[in-house]
Amino acid sequence: MTPTELRASLSLASLYALRMLGLFLILPVFAVHARQMPGGASAMQVGLVLGAYSLTQGLLQLPFGMASDRFGRKPVILVGLILFAAGSLVAALATDLNATIIGRALQGTGAISAAVTACIADHTRDSQRTKAMALVGASIGLTFAVSLVAGPFLYELIGMSGIFHLTAILALLGMAVVWWAVPPSESKPKDTHREGIAPTRTTLRAVLRDSELMRLNLGIFCLHLVQMAMFVVLPAWLVERVDMPLADHWKIYLPVVLASFALMTPTLNWGERSGRVRGVFLICVAAVLVVQIGYASQPAGLWLFSALLLVFFVAFNVLESLVPSMVSRLAPADARGTALGVYNTTQALGLFAGGALGGWASSQFGAASVFVMCAGFMLVWFFVAAGARRWPAATAGRRAAVTS
Repeated sequence: MTPTELRASLSLASLYALRMLGLFLILPVFAVHARQMPGGASAMQVGLVLGAYSLTQGLLQLPFGMASDRFGRKPVILVGLILFAAGSLVAALATDLNATIIGRALQGTGAISAAVTACIADHTRDSQRTKAMALVGASIGLTFAVSLVAGPFLYELIGMSGIFHLTAILALLGMAVVWWAVPPSESKPKDTHREGIAPTRTTLRAVLRDSELMRLNLGIFCLHLVQMAMFVVLPAWLVERVDMPLADHWKIYLPVVLASFALMTPTLNWGERSGRVRGVFLICVAAVLVVQIGYASQPAGLWLFSALLLVFFVAFNVLESLVPSMVSRLAPADARGTALGVYNTTQALGLFAGGALGGWASSQFGAASVFVMCAGFMLVWFFVAAGARRWPAATAGRRAAVTS
């Protein structure tokens, strides 16, 4: 990476980390805290508190991505962080679950993921794009792991209101990162056109009709559906089958997540340098499929459980880095934010669908059925991805890179 690419990647990855830390900190503790609030006995109300953010994110990622194509990345990101901070303050002052739902929904209106990802793409060459996306993925995963440990500690120290206030402060720090740390760029992407001919912009319809982009969007929907559905079942599995208290689950998750990042980096580097990104991509999709089959067999023993979880997170992290990188490279330059807006929308909808379908399948047919369902989604993605005809030029291998 050049110094500018490294500066952009690290600053925007840190922005993701600051924002996601505020969100993840409530996950280990909110269900317990909710019991102290009016309406807290309702599992549906608690679910709405946790899901309201993803719903508004899913609805607004595309508009924010399109706006970043027209008005520039930084202004859209700053507006989104202001909305996120405002929602955090509303949630901090809430005295019941309905007000907390409003605050969480307002947090979600700061749907800046597409604009941030597009900003990374603007500042990096195709050959370095996957590395930049991997830094973002690593920052999110590491933040999630840290939150599993820090969330309960902070809750005891400053309470739920304090955590939401801290979230608002982290959003303000994120604004400072955008203002001072992210390298300057043009206010909005250039229109590329021949002299004397009026510029034309790539439309949303054209993006939605691009079959290769839609393959990737279907994939990220399936991947995040599987991730959310799995964690509807896995915590209870640890409690019931190996008698591990909920408070100790981080002892499994944290080492597995950290080890997955250590294994993800050489996997990505090998794929990029050898020109075998397509193979790595399909192997990782197949690996997630195999993990679902393994869990569907209801394995006994903590070691096998942990090994399957490690394989899942390695494959998940590699795909989480490759898919947005490929979307940014396959999308037209003037519609990069729009394409990533569609991508982030399908990602958020996958999380929502995973929670809903995972809970339904588990309640109707038992825990094993959740993994059978997930295996079905991954099998569909595998065949759809295997049929892709257009891959980014930068992934064509050393020979193509030399001849180009």
